[in-house]
Amino acid sequence: MNIDGRPYRTIFPDADGISVQVIDQTRLPFAFEVKRLATLDDAAVAIRTMIVRGAPLIGVTAAYGLALAMREDPSTEGIARACATLAATRPTAINLRWALDRVSANLRQIEPHERFGRAFAEAGRIAEEDVASCRAIGAHGGQLIANLHKAKGRPITVLTHCNAGWLATVDWGTALAPIYDAHGNGVPVHVLVDETRPRNQGAALTAFELNGHGVPHTVIADNAGGHLMQHGKVDLCIVGSDRTTAEGDVCNKIGTYLKALAARDTGVPFYAALPFSTIDWTLRDGVAEIPIEERDAREVTHLTGRTQDGGFATVEVVSPGSPVANPAFDVTPSRLVTGIITERGVCEASAEGLLGLYPERRRAA
Repeated sequence: MNIDGRPYRTIFPDADGISVQVIDQTRLPFAFEVKRLATLDDAAVAIRTMIVRGAPLIGVTAAYGLALAMREDPSTEGIARACATLAATRPTAINLRWALDRVSANLRQIEPHERFGRAFAEAGRIAEEDVASCRAIGAHGGQLIANLHKAKGRPITVLTHCNAGWLATVDWGTALAPIYDAHGNGVPVHVLVDETRPRNQGAALTAFELNGHGVPHTVIADNAGGHLMQHGKVDLCIVGSDRTTAEGDVCNKIGTYLKALAARDTGVPFYAALPFSTIDWTLRDGVAEIPIEERDAREVTHLTGRTQDGGFATVEVVSPGSPVANPAFDVTPSRLVTGIITERGVCEASAEGLLGLYPERRRAA
């Protein structure tokens, strides 16, 4: 995607061939900065502190992080240590573990001196596959929006939650990819952007993306979505996912479940958009089995923003001394999900629906 007329991906190899560059998402939307990751620790810190975030991008960054670790210690023990370090950074997003498993499986059968080159190349392939998957998700989801526009004969309003655009992937995004596709094909679409407390990824990141791409949108408070659905102002909800079970339960940013409940009550279609790497085929019951990351209370108690003089300030917004809980994700049961948009098409949120798109998993089971 473009920033000020220049094409960017969220992560890309540095010119030195032995490190990678990433967009620092903690600085957006008010400052655009690129950081260099040269070591395992650099990658782990970038994931843990959300310099990079979004399940697909976390997976690609972890793959590159494992490659960077092979420059420092290419031993078999080094592979295990690097995987353990990276896996501990964000426990909910399954793409991270999937990427580590894929890269490490490529390394154990070759000599240590070959491991950095092999891992770096494999991370690059994962990145390219992510871009292709997101393009395909956009095409399939964009057709949904186009069909809805044709049926209703007016612009389509889509509600999103959190940021599942190109900043959450290598390029294009998941939940926003259908919107970009529809907009690019001349389908009139307007996006309602949940602010997404506590980190405000919607207000900061999704709005930044849509501004840059010229997509009409309105930022709303998280609690406004149900009201707008009741009054017929939402045609469609599309969210991303950090882990989806084999039965179609969707784990996404905290607050997604409440939007799904409101959508079901008001008859608004509710879709999750995700690539194959987000599906955890080992899990059946998302509510019971998906680990939910508990993040720092300071994300709730403090807000950082730009002041009138152009500077930045962090302010406290919670009564001092009050206990704080900060679960980062929730799980929307498959019964509340109209469908799942993947790179292979759109399916029912169920075991049979997913297996219809991924029949090889039926054979694997």
